[in-house]
Amino acid sequence: MTPPRTPFAAALVFWLALGGCALVPSGIAAASDRYTPEYGQLGKDVVWIPTPQPVVERMLDLAGVGPDDRLVDLGSGDGVTVIAAARRGATARGIEFNPDLVALSRRRAKAAGVAARASFERGDIFESDFSDATVITLFLLPELNLRLRPVLLDMPPGTRIVSNSFDMGDWTPDATAEVGEGCEHYCEALLWIVPANVAGLWTIDGRRSMELAQSHQKIGGIVREGEAHWILRDAGMDGARIRFSLGEDRYEGEVRDGVMKGTVNGVRPWRATRHAAP
Repeated sequence: MTPPRTPFAAALVFWLALGGCALVPSGIAAASDRYTPEYGQLGKDVVWIPTPQPVVERMLDLAGVGPDDRLVDLGSGDGVTVIAAARRGATARGIEFNPDLVALSRRRAKAAGVAARASFERGDIFESDFSDATVITLFLLPELNLRLRPVLLDMPPGTRIVSNSFDMGDWTPDATAEVGEGCEHYCEALLWIVPANVAGLWTIDGRRSMELAQSHQKIGGIVREGEAHWILRDAGMDGARIRFSLGEDRYEGEVRDGVMKGTVNGVRPWRATRHAAP
């Protein structure tokens, strides 16, 4: 959800309308080890607002972050999310435009004993490559999320995207969680799971045609065989997992390399292949 407009939020939007301002000119090295960021200080695209630790932990819980994950935090600020993910055993990387915050984050990771798993780089999130991530975390305004959305939707199916408070427009979250104790503002975690792209024509079980329409994780469609047809019901995507009902039968399966396969009613196997593009 979008928090109620406050004087601070209005000022934030005003600065964004002006294009923002980098706190430190490009190329200037980080200042002394005594550097401390200030709440609301200007950055490249947003102002800096720290994420409370309870919100960080809830975001990581919602995404199920663990040792097998490669997490990238877009706009990593003071490094709190990256460090928390590294403490869970994940390989975590922060991308941050402000060199002072990058240097501060590296010091904090070293002090926390997780520098081997937590790395930070100075960069522009709209120009950086994070295609190897299994989890993306962010705390950006909705308009920035929307700029990132095409890149995020192009990531491998099953990639988890988790945001502090701000949404992705008409891409509805797969799950949300509120944080009460220890948080006063910006206390909602939102999770999306990148869905496989299944829109188009398929042949199911070698004889029936299936036409699917898709809006992110929501799908609909029709299956035809001769003069008969069936409308998909209760259909949707969960990463590479697909589910739908036809008549009295429940189909569940996985999509990979232009092939769907799984079971009908948990017993009989089914398979579908995508039609080649004309």
